[in-house]
Amino acid sequence: MSADSLALTRKNASEDISKLAEEHLQHDLNNSDRESLTSAASKIPRHVTIGSLVGLGLGIFLAFRIRSARTKMFNAFRTVEKPTHVKFADGREEAIPDITPLTKPSILGDVAAYFLFSSGGLFLGGEAGLLTGYASASRTISKDPESKARIERAFRRFRADVLRKEADAIDEKRGLSGVLGL
Repeated sequence: MSADSLALTRKNASEDISKLAEEHLQHDLNNSDRESLTSAASKIPRHVTIGSLVGLGLGIFLAFRIRSARTKMFNAFRTVEKPTHVKFADGREEAIPDITPLTKPSILGDVAAYFLFSSGGLFLGGEAGLLTGYASASRTISKDPESKARIERAFRRFRADVLRKEADAIDEKRGLSGVLGL
């Protein structure tokens, strides 16, 4: 499992792209645009952290509920009178084995339940936080239409520069495998 699998641990782009983005921020945008972008960018990690914590808590809560339901079901199964023999139509009797010890909740099952439910909650909560963070950041940027237009123009220029650098890298390496690191 990669560290990029969880929204909470994802890293930013490479150093070259970060420098290029910083140049575009300084030259193509004014102070209010940069403040708007900084405000929007700070919302995403906050939403991811909150979503991850809520998902983790929900996963632990669900694992606790599953564990307690499993324990209650085992106790009810254990106390119920169970048949010990089966009598067939031809008069033959067979003993039914007691499977009660096999259905007993174990520590290994509890550990697996807590781990899997908390991991799933962490993943789903982090991804939900990432989506709500993107939506919140988008609303922050979209407040001022003029600022939004300047930011979009700067982003288009930045994207064109990145594509130019990738094309130059492909030309230098004589193929796509050099760029992709294959």
